[in-house]
Amino acid sequence: MTASVANVVVTAVDAVDGTAVVAIGADASGAAAPTLQRTDLPNGLTVLSEHVPGARSVAFGAWVRAATLHESAEQMGVSHLLEHMVFKGTRSYSAQDIALSLETLGGSLDAYTEREHTSYQARVLDEHLADAATVIGELVFEPMLRLDDLALERKVILEEISMVEDTPDDIIFDVHNRALWGDHPHGYAILGTRDTVRALDVDDLQALHARAYHPGRLVVAASGRVDHEHLLDVLDRAGWTQRPRGDMTPFAVDPVEAAGAHAEHVLRRDIGQTHIVLGGQGIAYGDPRRFAFAVVDMLLGGGMSSKLFQRVREELGLAYSVSTFNSSFADTGAHGVYLASAPDTAQEALDAVREVMHEVAANGLTSEELAAGKRQLRGQLVLSMEGVSSRMYRAATTALYGEPFRTVDQLMALVEAIDEDTVREVAREYFNPDRHVLVSLGPQAVR
Repeated sequence: MTASVANVVVTAVDAVDGTAVVAIGADASGAAAPTLQRTDLPNGLTVLSEHVPGARSVAFGAWVRAATLHESAEQMGVSHLLEHMVFKGTRSYSAQDIALSLETLGGSLDAYTEREHTSYQARVLDEHLADAATVIGELVFEPMLRLDDLALERKVILEEISMVEDTPDDIIFDVHNRALWGDHPHGYAILGTRDTVRALDVDDLQALHARAYHPGRLVVAASGRVDHEHLLDVLDRAGWTQRPRGDMTPFAVDPVEAAGAHAEHVLRRDIGQTHIVLGGQGIAYGDPRRFAFAVVDMLLGGGMSSKLFQRVREELGLAYSVSTFNSSFADTGAHGVYLASAPDTAQEALDAVREVMHEVAANGLTSEELAAGKRQLRGQLVLSMEGVSSRMYRAATTALYGEPFRTVDQLMALVEAIDEDTVREVAREYFNPDRHVLVSLGPQAVR
């Protein structure tokens, strides 16, 4: 049977277990060919796939709905530590087996921890999809989490923390994040601190694994030369579909509010520049104004043609690079400007940044600037969709954030629909530097 609703077509329902295969992206009549398919399995696992014509590879990833945002202050860094530890060995694979499993096939295997999710991904030839699903399934479901491995990996992460602390343009963002969000988990260091990493033990890792690493909290996405029914069969043969749904007790996350405008400085006399981040609360992932926000952010500091680059570097010669950054989450966002300048010119560079931002916050963009920004953003969207990995990430976000799936043409239409009033609104609300938190690191403070 076929039942259709706007933008979603249920193409098949298994009468035995109720598994629904949903094709997303079709029109209300079901006439348009779907580009993304989704299956919600009885054990809670969400599976999405997008077939990309002409591709010979597959990007395959699994997202765990648990990360830094769900940690306590005492266990800061536990999600990142668990992400490391699963690579130390599973019931069927040694650490060396894991390292060789996909690389010897010409593929790649990687993982990362962020604020809201922990992710494991592979990129392989289409003929090796089953290998990728098997290896990532082992990492997710069957890590050994041994005490001896923890002692070793703890040292590795402490070295990673030292590496960040030795890199001013890395640590400045951690410092600003803490200044912006305070004691809320949004302000935690993803790596944790030296004290929390040293205190974490195997019981902490096992508890997090039991609570979060099960199908009910997992999203699987694949893109490239992949057939959805074949992907489901691969996952079934690799054991994903037989795993039980685990503890679904919601993680408690307190509401978050950014700190008011203030300035902080970290004194570092052993470096030759003052590193600066000026930023504040950004736009949440589901905010319909995020395309307008993206245009303002891009034209302000998104490349060599941006207002800040042209003013601070090309006209004044006060910095090698100056750029904006932006991260969106389910409940909020963070954005701002980063630059580094010699201590005796850092204040002048910051003043120039503020001058440009004040002008944008007060007046928005001219019609000519908005038209140029739309062209640039449309181009970036299309180019980003040329790779199967980017399309895999886009597929996953439809489940992780409840985001409607849109074709590239639909995304471009949303960009084209950005109007000057919305641009002025987001510019006034988010880009006034007087509302931002200022953090500097180096031999000399700025204000």
